Amino acid sequence: MRSLNIAATGMLAQQLNVEVISNNIANINTTGFKRSRAEFQDLLYQNEKRIGTASSDAGTTVPSGVQVGLGVQTGNVYRIHEQGNLLPTNNALDLSIQGEGFFQINLPNNGTAYTRAGQFQLNETGQIVTPDGLTLQGPGAVPQNATAVTINASGEVLVSIPGQQNPQNLGQIQLATFINNPGLEAIGNNLYTQTQASGAPSQGTPGTQQFGTVLQGFLETSNVNVVSEITNLITAQRAYEMNSRVIEASDQMLTTLSQLR
Repeated sequence: MRSLNIAATGMLAQQLNVEVISNNIANINTTGFKRSRAEFQDLLYQNEKRIGTASSDAGTTVPSGVQVGLGVQTGNVYRIHEQGNLLPTNNALDLSIQGEGFFQINLPNNGTAYTRAGQFQLNETGQIVTPDGLTLQGPGAVPQNATAVTINASGEVLVSIPGQQNPQNLGQIQLATFINNPGLEAIGNNLYTQTQASGAPSQGTPGTQQFGTVLQGFLETSNVNVVSEITNLITAQRAYEMNSRVIEASDQMLTTLSQLR
């Protein structure tokens, strides 16, 4: 009885759907987090009577045929890169991007990662780093005697030094954009890496062309909408229950067959 296997694929699909939704809800307070959406596709069809085949010697054809679907499968899990809200923190090293772009982060393997999470700090040498100690590309080290750090909308990092009238420029934060943001691979810790699907990064100065501006003292919140996620969770739960009912009904039908004498 095919309905058993068909309903099983539906239950597995909704299980994955709930897992994606639960990950969204779990990261509701994760800085720069981008929600995901599970997308599904129907499986292959078995043709009991093929559409368009000849039905008589007179040249008549089957108008619709008999096709039985075999269930559902996961097409992909699509990440939605809609910008989250900007939360003021009044912390000089908290940065957000208003518009398109990613901060570029140096990885230990000499590669580059990309992030929207701008909760940066200073390490022991004055470098601007992520909470895991990975260096932000662009600016140099902040001098130990610096009294203030200012980062303007175009990404210039300026520090005030006692005895110097003009701020010292430590360099420029460059942003990166991709033609296909959902093609980036999430590696955890709020970081993404480039893939063939994302395309090569385009680098540029904040505020120019397609690049957003840098806001100091703000953090971008998660773009998860709690109401939508709870609604999707209820829908997925109901779909899971209905598929389980199909399995129960199929089992009862098999029981009826086995009791025939």
